[in-house]
Amino acid sequence: MEVKLWNDKSERETYENFAEIYAIIKTTEKLEKAYIRDIISSSTYGPECQKLIAHFKTLASALKDTIPSIERFADTYKMDCPAALYRTAAFVAECVQNFITAMDSLKLNMVAVDQLHPLLTDLSLSLNKLSILPVDFEGKMKVSQWILMLSKMEAADELKAEQARQLHFDLESSYNLFMAVLPNRSIG
Repeated sequence: MEVKLWNDKSERETYENFAEIYAIIKTTEKLEKAYIRDIISSSTYGPECQKLIAHFKTLASALKDTIPSIERFADTYKMDCPAALYRTAAFVAECVQNFITAMDSLKLNMVAVDQLHPLLTDLSLSLNKLSILPVDFEGKMKVSQWILMLSKMEAADELKAEQARQLHFDLESSYNLFMAVLPNRSIG
């Protein structure tokens, strides 16, 4: 006797998408644990995390009517993945992406005001969306200071090498502080 899990092609597609979401959440949980335990470096963690977040966002938007929240999905399928659930939260993902984009742009020598200002503004906006960050979070203040400084310059002006280096340092230290503030960092 054959048991069918779906009645039509549409149901089959839905279950396949559920399986992919499930796999992304489980993979993210393993990635988080590996990072927390220093099994993988931050240079490996960042791109892998971004890739998983991108896959998740694509699937989540396609399934927004079927899966009202990732937490409910995890609860329905009895998933014990607290680090992954937190990491897949949209605001955290946005912050991580904006930090990495800003740091990468500096590594690519994108030091003109009109190149950096939008990136730092996006980062500032995403940081301000996160209610878990204290109002006086040092990373927010550093990013705001850089935005203020860039706002006083002309669009074609470029940061000097020392300024670019300092901005990268401030972004990296802010990113590390951001990661330390997130809950579930002590999951073992």
